[in-house]
Amino acid sequence: MMGEEAGHTVAATATPRLAAAKRRPWGPLAAVLLLVVTLIGLLAYGFRTDPRAIPSPLVATRAPDFTLPLFDGGAVRLSDYSGKAVVLNFWASWCIPCREEAPLLEAAWQALKDQDVVFLGVNIQDTEEAARSFLRQFRITFPNGRDAAGKIAIDYGVYGIPETFFIDRQARITAKVIGPLGPETLAARARDALRGVVSAEERRPGYQSVR
Repeated sequence: MMGEEAGHTVAATATPRLAAAKRRPWGPLAAVLLLVVTLIGLLAYGFRTDPRAIPSPLVATRAPDFTLPLFDGGAVRLSDYSGKAVVLNFWASWCIPCREEAPLLEAAWQALKDQDVVFLGVNIQDTEEAARSFLRQFRITFPNGRDAAGKIAIDYGVYGIPETFFIDRQARITAKVIGPLGPETLAARARDALRGVVSAEERRPGYQSVR
């Protein structure tokens, strides 16, 4: 009897251990599967999310300073325009919305250049030849340069083009417009930059992702 009881005891003890040993591998496997599913979900969300829906953390903060080599020779630093409002436009020659807004930018520059407003164009993801042709075609006279390495675009969190930042006299970003500018928006945001008024970020149709 005692032998039988001992046998039963050993069997009873071994059975839960065996069951636990069989179950144990599923713990790490379940954790791995959960991680994979989470990553897939994040990637799917990222592919579905329009970059325009992501608000810029730069609005109402100091504009990152930079040095831009200009197409007409020399270079300019953003800080050179301290005390003036700056309209900073990111563009490329192959971007159709950029071509649509180019005449408006030049006309606004001519109208505002005597009112302490500076326009500065930053060409990205383009060839120098195509960019120069674009400037000639639209007779752009305000300063423009090529961000060949893309560092300025990265510092400003540019996801597509055109994107335009409005910067006040104290080098603070007062507004960001994603997509081609309209005349009313351009005039209003330039006035706000002159007065140091921070505006809401705007998203407009006609935007081409560069990432």
